[in-house]
Amino acid sequence: MLYQGVLTKMQTYSTEPVRYYLVFEDDFISMNQLIGKTITMSFIGYQCLNCGLDREIFRQGFCRNCFFEIPQAADWVMRPELSTAHLDKEDRDLEYEKKVQLQPHIVYLANSSNVKVGVTRKNQIPTRWIDQGAHEAIEILETPNRYLAGIAEVALKEHVSDKTNWRSMLKNDLKDEDLCSWRDKLIAYVPEEAKDYIIESNSEINIEFPVVKFPEKPKSLNLVKEGSYTGKLSGVKGQYLIFEDNTVFNVRSNEGLVVGFGITN
Repeated sequence: MLYQGVLTKMQTYSTEPVRYYLVFEDDFISMNQLIGKTITMSFIGYQCLNCGLDREIFRQGFCRNCFFEIPQAADWVMRPELSTAHLDKEDRDLEYEKKVQLQPHIVYLANSSNVKVGVTRKNQIPTRWIDQGAHEAIEILETPNRYLAGIAEVALKEHVSDKTNWRSMLKNDLKDEDLCSWRDKLIAYVPEEAKDYIIESNSEINIEFPVVKFPEKPKSLNLVKEGSYTGKLSGVKGQYLIFEDNTVFNVRSNEGLVVGFGITN
């Protein structure tokens, strides 16, 4: 069976285990059903997720021109503390920035390879944790805008990591942590401006991923460089496809690639 389309991050459903779908313009693929099957992926070209043109992808699925122009790729996306919509101050597009920044945001702890702090919009819970490959997570604050969540994250990452070790995450080289205890310790470092938004009492969430075999030594597939790849799928975790020969493919970091996708038993 053959498919062709533009890669975007896999859509997920929070079940046990997580359900993953690769969505193309006219079709979708249930990735859970492909575990144990042989998949062939081939690089065909590029399609910028904003302008739709066949231009080399620069970052986040966008060509270079779009990346430096559109609000979806502005600095505040990766650095929430730079948000300014609450001040009625425009960065690239104030209407868009108000829509995204002036809504509830969650500051959280997640454990994927280690305990890390992060920020996401409330409506992206638990999707954000799934995309990071976290097997457990807990909310710390719920703020009314992105800026307050951002300054809280900046303060907390002085005391806990804000990075994930993707190799450890994929190897399932994990240690269960008492996230409630971590949260209680870190609350003392929340900035005064954000203290009113601390979530006083909640429990951690656990996440199960559809993987039958974790890679011992993950090696990342560069589909553009290789041109094509064939392997047996052994699982999906985070936004990675995991193959039996230790090859892993990060779907999200390859957004905007036009690919051919073949499936055999």
